[in-house]
Amino acid sequence: MHAMVLKQIGAPLEWTELADRLPGPGEIRVKVTACGVCRTDLHVVDGELPDPMLPIIPGHEIVGRIDAMGAGVKGLRLGERVGVPWLGHTCGVCPYCRMQRENLCDQPLFTGYTRDGGFATATVVDARFAFALGESGEDVALAPLLCAGLIGWRSLGMTDNAKNLGLYGFGAAAHIVAQVARWQGRRVFAFTKPGDVATQAFAKSLGAVWAGGSDDMPPELLDAAIIFATVGSLVPIALKGLRKGGRVVCAGIHMSDIPAFAYKLLWEERQLLSVANLTRQDGIEFLQKTPEMGLVTKTTRYALNQANQALADLRAGRFDGAAVLVP
Repeated sequence: MHAMVLKQIGAPLEWTELADRLPGPGEIRVKVTACGVCRTDLHVVDGELPDPMLPIIPGHEIVGRIDAMGAGVKGLRLGERVGVPWLGHTCGVCPYCRMQRENLCDQPLFTGYTRDGGFATATVVDARFAFALGESGEDVALAPLLCAGLIGWRSLGMTDNAKNLGLYGFGAAAHIVAQVARWQGRRVFAFTKPGDVATQAFAKSLGAVWAGGSDDMPPELLDAAIIFATVGSLVPIALKGLRKGGRVVCAGIHMSDIPAFAYKLLWEERQLLSVANLTRQDGIEFLQKTPEMGLVTKTTRYALNQANQALADLRAGRFDGAAVLVP
């Protein structure tokens, strides 16, 4: 197998030839056909997330075919197309797992962070954390759903059926969530980098009723807002745009520090929440519904050995939608 490997924080990924890996009990080996490039991969490479496993193969929006199975795997078959998300393993015994909140597991493993991921021609994964994808849709189009879509879905579920919904940071996740929200009958207000008229036009093309800069106030008060951008200073801005009792959901795994803000922005029962990871139930619910939603993911393709370029382009905001590596 070949992989793009992170051997040192802050260093470029290295094209590496590795011995083929065999799945152990309860594991499957997946021949990777597409792997999305997520902003979380940037956080891993840049050292913004603590204690990654090194060396590590990043990538946690994996689509591929099962080409080997370990003992005891149930419910999957050789040749089946599966998707592999960020959450790669949970302990099953901690209080959070027992409360059906495995996204908060005390001893989790995360794909592309604490266990090898999908910037490779193949990867070995815990079979319990692989989703059967069926045969509808192209591999490249499906890859962003495995994190941008799933985290967006979980975030959307925390907005308490908000009718007027703000999305701050209109990248891979928001361009999917905007379509889901419109399918649900919500009104989407998109916030981009100030002056980014191209991305604002992209948001409107996906059904946003309004698009402007993150420093703009929405034309109407919002019922809720989701912040996908990793900029903590957006929190008080988003709170300012809420109605009474509204809710701001922070969807990123990493965010810069939130500045001090006046209590009056939070008063009148406004709420500030965060989203952590996902559960397998999130994946099951979301992927079952995606065919009827008619989602269209905008993707930019890169060869596997162009992973460093894809990360650089993501960091610089050189494309709309999502980047996807194709081995």
